[in-house]
Amino acid sequence: MHTRRTHRRTRIGRTRTGATLLAAALLATACSAGGASTSAGAAAEAVGATQAAKISLAALPRATPSELAPYYEQKLGWRDCGVPGFQCATMKAPLDYAKPTEGDVRLAVARKKATGPGERLGSLLVNPGGPGGSAIGYLQQYAGIGYPKEVRAQYDMVAVDPRGVARSEPIECLDGREMDAYTRTDVTPDDEGEAGKLVDAYKEFAEGCGADAPKLLRHVSTVEAARDMDILRAVLGDEKLTYVGASYGTFLGATYAGLFPDRAGRLVLDGAMDPSLPARRLNLEQTAGFETAFQSFAKDCVKQPDCPLGDKNTTPGQAGKNLKAFFDDLDAEPVPTGDADGRKLTESLATTGVIAAMYDEGAWQQLRESLTSAMKENDGAGLLVLSDSYYERGADGSYSNLMFANASVNCLDLPAAFSSPGEVRDALPDFEKASPVFGEGLAWSSLNCAYWPVEPTGEPHRIEAAGATPIVVVGTTRDPATPYRWAEALAGQLSSGRLLTYEGDGHTAYGRGSACIDTAINTYLLRGTAPEDGKRCS
Repeated sequence: MHTRRTHRRTRIGRTRTGATLLAAALLATACSAGGASTSAGAAAEAVGATQAAKISLAALPRATPSELAPYYEQKLGWRDCGVPGFQCATMKAPLDYAKPTEGDVRLAVARKKATGPGERLGSLLVNPGGPGGSAIGYLQQYAGIGYPKEVRAQYDMVAVDPRGVARSEPIECLDGREMDAYTRTDVTPDDEGEAGKLVDAYKEFAEGCGADAPKLLRHVSTVEAARDMDILRAVLGDEKLTYVGASYGTFLGATYAGLFPDRAGRLVLDGAMDPSLPARRLNLEQTAGFETAFQSFAKDCVKQPDCPLGDKNTTPGQAGKNLKAFFDDLDAEPVPTGDADGRKLTESLATTGVIAAMYDEGAWQQLRESLTSAMKENDGAGLLVLSDSYYERGADGSYSNLMFANASVNCLDLPAAFSSPGEVRDALPDFEKASPVFGEGLAWSSLNCAYWPVEPTGEPHRIEAAGATPIVVVGTTRDPATPYRWAEALAGQLSSGRLLTYEGDGHTAYGRGSACIDTAINTYLLRGTAPEDGKRCS
C-alpha cells in the first residue's frame, strides 16, 4: 500500500502495494463521506468477505529488557547537517529485536531545536508516510520550517528515517534504467502474454530487493520501526512520545501506542489507516477512495473552459469513461514527451500522473493542463512530470528509494493481497465496480507481494492501546489514499481515540488551510487538550 503524503511545499507518501505506479493499492475502506458512489462503496464492502481482524496488538512489558539497555542508554553525537538550523546524528537499534546481540541497524536522525520563547515541551517526532517517505526530508523541507511557529518555538522538531528508508541503510532494488522500464510496465494486461510480463517485472523487482539487503529485508516491519521510535524517545530524554504522523505514519504511530500505551503522549494521526483489514480489502477500499477523489476532480474539471474530459453537461461518470478511453489509446500507442531519455507516455505512466494529482486539489489545474496537452496536442510531457514526482525520479534518471522501501515494508506487514494472476482476474469485477477508471490497474498492482522473497511477519489486527492518553485521529471525507472510514475505524479501535473530521478534498488535513483543523491540533500539541470526539471542520 502506498499512502502518499502531499504538502504544498513537499510531497511524499505511498500505498500498500509497491507495484508499478498504482502500487497505490493501499489498504482501504470505501470512503463513506460524500463523493464515493454507492456502487463503489458496495463493492468495497463485498470484496473481501474476510472480516476485520479481532485480534489486538499486545502491549510490550513496561520494563526495558536488560539486553536492550545499551541501545536505550546510547548518547547521540549531534553534528551539522549541511542544512542551516538542523543537526543530524546516527542512532543504533538492534537489527532483530528477538536477537539484539546479533547485529545493529544504523538509523539517521535529525532535529531542529526549539526556537523559543516559552516553555520547552520536549521533542516532536514527525513522519510523512509512505511507507518509504523520508522523515528527515520532510522535517528539513517542511515541518521544521513550516509547522506553526508556536509549535516550533516549544518543541525540538525531530525525525528519524525508518529502517530501510532514505538515509537509514536504504534498500535498493533496481537501478535507474531498470526502474524506468518497471514504471512503464503494463498493469492492465490484455492477455496471458502481457500478464506474464507483469509477473516477470514483479519478480525482477523482488529479486533485486532480496539481493541488495537479504538480512535487512526481514526486519523492516512497522512493529520494528515503532520499537526504534521508543529507543529514540528515551535517547532524547522524553518520558512520553509526542508525534505527528501522516498517512502510513498513522499506522506507525498507532502501532507505537499499541506497543507502549504508557509512553504514548500527544499523538496526532492524520489521514488514518485501519490496521484491522487484510490487504485485498484495504486495496479495494483505497480503489474506491481514488474514485471518490476523481469524481470530485471531474466535477470541477467540466466547469472549466479548458477541461479535456467534457463540458458543463458532462457527468463525472462520462468524464471517467473519456479518461479511460484515453488510457486505452495510450495502451495501444504511447505519445511523445520530449524526454531526454526517450521515454514516451504509456498507459501506466499516465495513470500514475493522474493518481499523483489526486492527493492534493491544488494540483487539479496542473492535471487539467497536462491532460489537455496529452489528449489534444499529443504531448505527454506534463503527465510524465506528475508521474516522475510520484516516483521521486530525478532529472538525472535516478530514483529515491521510496518505492523500494514501500514494497519492503508492505510485503512484510501483511500477507499478499493476491497469490496469482488468476486470483486477480476473479477480483477484477469488484475492483472495476469500485473504480471504473482505476480499478483494473489497482487490482493488478496488488499482485506484487505474491513474489516477495521474504515471508510476511504481520497480520491484520486491531490497535486499542488501552491506558493511553487521548490520541487524535484525523480523517478527510474525500481523501483518496486513506479513505475516511479508516479514520473512523482507527478512532473506534483506540480506547482513547478522538476523531477529528475535515470535510473536504485531498490527502490529510493538518496544515492544508483549515483554521479549524489547525487550531484543534495546535491546542492539543501545546496544551494537551484534545478536541471533542467527533468534532468536524470544513
